[in-house]
Amino acid sequence: MKIGAFEVQEPLPQMRDPHVLAILRPWIDVNNVGTMTLDGLEAQFGAKEIAKLARPGDFFDFTRYRPMLYLEEGVRRVKIPNSTLSFAKREKGNDFLFLRLLEPHSRGEDFVDSVLELLQSLKVKRYCLLGSMYDAVPHTKPLLVNGRATGKDAEQDLKRAGVQPSNYQGPTTITYLIAHKSPDLGIETATFIVSLPQYVNVEEDYLGKVRLLEILNLLYDIPIDKKDFDKAARQRSLISQKVEGSAELKQVLPHLEAIYGMRVAKKESEGMPGLSPEMEEKFWETDGKDIGKA
Repeated sequence: MKIGAFEVQEPLPQMRDPHVLAILRPWIDVNNVGTMTLDGLEAQFGAKEIAKLARPGDFFDFTRYRPMLYLEEGVRRVKIPNSTLSFAKREKGNDFLFLRLLEPHSRGEDFVDSVLELLQSLKVKRYCLLGSMYDAVPHTKPLLVNGRATGKDAEQDLKRAGVQPSNYQGPTTITYLIAHKSPDLGIETATFIVSLPQYVNVEEDYLGKVRLLEILNLLYDIPIDKKDFDKAARQRSLISQKVEGSAELKQVLPHLEAIYGMRVAKKESEGMPGLSPEMEEKFWETDGKDIGKA
């Protein structure tokens, strides 16, 4: 079955007021935070793919998103970059749809319209975009999260999660129109973008992943794997070692912490909630030990 530019598997599963958790590569997936988060959620809930673009080449330049060759039981296969949607049923609460978006290189408006048609056809209740971007923040403090929401319930969840309203102005992605147009279709929207230290460049950022999972745990009661806490703690220790070995970073860090303090003070005046006890214990307490590599 075709819905817009998407090929959708039939029969579709029964869905209970599904919420979409989406990521967008490469625009807001610094250090693969969004990808890691969705990878873990799909595995945790046993999500199954139900839709993908029928002809991804209509939207993507394959000299920029390269197809990948791989072997499967000795047979050479090719994986073509695509935007996909998977579904996971939950015992309680809203079911989940996990949407992996690639930023289109052409026909951006058609791409957006197809995504919106898909969401509307599946009677999506909320479209939630998860991601990460570099910011002037220190690794020594709980990572800030910026975002916006539309719809009464989504706005309350944004406030409950302690997310700072984003006042960003400047270049963006054509896929922003998905969130911009969704309210006209009766779909709530929420955006959660975690701020990452500009001096940290890693392939797998567990600090950012755990921060997003903290929010999802608060809003959806999704358990957080203790292994992610442990990896985040080890990663933070390694970053501290890097800072100690750099005179320039040691000089900059106090300024970042001062800026952070002012931003947090503003949020506290607006009723920012504190971190969970588990986060305080496992993630942010400094014990001064070298706890190895992430």
